[in-house]
Amino acid sequence: MAVGSAAVALEPKIPYEKTFDALYGLQIHSVTEEEATASVPVRDEVKQPMGLVHGGLYASIAESLASMATAMAVAPEGRAAMGLSNATSFLRPITEGTVHATARRLHRGRTTWVWDVEITDDEGRRCALTRMTIAVR
Repeated sequence: MAVGSAAVALEPKIPYEKTFDALYGLQIHSVTEEEATASVPVRDEVKQPMGLVHGGLYASIAESLASMATAMAVAPEGRAAMGLSNATSFLRPITEGTVHATARRLHRGRTTWVWDVEITDDEGRRCALTRMTIAVR
């Protein structure tokens, strides 16, 4: 995982291989306090019965990226980050290939950070948008 200069390594309480992110196949590409990118290979286990990538996958990717980027920025201050609100709009389905995600910070407050997360397919088409609010405690 590539991390921005403002980020610090967080000590995980659970090894990545045993987390929900590992279960659905989240691959982190970059994380800074302003932007984070990741992808998930599409496979049957992340689809709903009609063959479309499950909407919960998009929401999960968004929450993980926004929480991770916020946490890396606030952890040096002894603070923690956790999802507070996740509103995902589904625009077009993905059925194969790779789910790509880019989270961009919109607001950095004392107790909340707000992120927009864009989900695209292999052709770069926008497939979902998520507004994530992260609580900082």
